[in-house]
Amino acid sequence: MSSSILVVGSVALDTVETPFARVEEVLGGAASYFSTAASLYSPVNLVAVVGTDFPQEYLEFFRRRAINLAGLQVRQGRTFRWFGRYHLDMNVRDTLDTQLGVYADFHAVIPPEYRDSSLLFLANIQPGLQQEVLDAMPRVRLSVLDSMDLWINTARPQLTEVMKRVDIMLMSEEELRLYTGCSSVVAGTRQLFSLGLKYVIVKQGSYGALLFGQDGSYFSAPAYPLEEVVDPTGAGDAFAGGLLGYLSTVEPEPDGHYRFEDLKRAVVHGNILGSFVCEDFSIRRLQQLTLADIAARYQTLVACSHFDPNWLPSRSSETSTAG
Repeated sequence: MSSSILVVGSVALDTVETPFARVEEVLGGAASYFSTAASLYSPVNLVAVVGTDFPQEYLEFFRRRAINLAGLQVRQGRTFRWFGRYHLDMNVRDTLDTQLGVYADFHAVIPPEYRDSSLLFLANIQPGLQQEVLDAMPRVRLSVLDSMDLWINTARPQLTEVMKRVDIMLMSEEELRLYTGCSSVVAGTRQLFSLGLKYVIVKQGSYGALLFGQDGSYFSAPAYPLEEVVDPTGAGDAFAGGLLGYLSTVEPEPDGHYRFEDLKRAVVHGNILGSFVCEDFSIRRLQQLTLADIAARYQTLVACSHFDPNWLPSRSSETSTAG
């Protein structure tokens, strides 16, 4: 039996330019990518805000995908807009324009029907808003936090307080180094665990992701190799959608905790959903996706990352070498 997922974040209209193509005012925002990915596994309860100019076609798409819109505020004004340009190296992008619109004074309102959500994703929003959500959801089974360099630089004390209250922290290598001041990923995660986190997931983009447990457990999840990257926007949010989407289908231990083996599989699902996002602009690739597509990539990653656990040479090779 699947569990419902609550996400609080942004729904936006994006203009994205790469060296090869450009799209204008397509569906974007962390909550959009997350919800589209996670709803492949379980129902998603969305909390966000849009303006009265938000296209009806996107609302209809959300409804078709078992994304509950009871927490989506529609307010008079313009929807949040973002304009970004990618370099030839798709890991590098410039934000050319940000128009907050109705998102500027957004405060999350959690509908009563969302209160029983088992899993919570706090997408990249102001830490003060994330605190408000945690206050409103004291009984959530598992909470996952995302952030960015802006909040590390401008709201570090508030971000730290949020980190003390969640179970899993998602960070890129660059964000981890910026927050901790450690060049070593291992040393940086050790510093994060001092805040009380249970797990830290370090996103490495096209190289995959690293999962660290508070007890010293560790897992390196490979990325799915792509022949062509069209647009990496939203890959991290789709990663979170795959992560929590998979966990929503797993029965936790009697104490409510998840087994490390389940978390390992969840990170692989996250990498797979992130890879699909990169194959087209906006959520277009996710719109066509099925669980069968995810299963096929999962099996490919299992095959390409498996290796023999026996590290010693066989007795026969030792004998031939000695002779």
